[in-house]
Amino acid sequence: MLREVPLFGALVPSLLLYFIGAILLYIIFDQLISPLRIDRFLWHPPLARLGMFLCLLSLFVISTRP
Repeated sequence: MLREVPLFGALVPSLLLYFIGAILLYIIFDQLISPLRIDRFLWHPPLARLGMFLCLLSLFVISTRP
């Protein structure tokens, strides 16, 4: 269940922390995959990148459920 997390005295939604973690992991994956030029085989590379980011965000949210 998503709840608020205290961060420097302010309550922030845990989804914000998942979002930041997913962005960091996405940047790492994108830097590792870019030299392989896999995007040549994709129909719409930006859409595939969005899908990868959403999969990472979903992985964070689902993996922290009790």
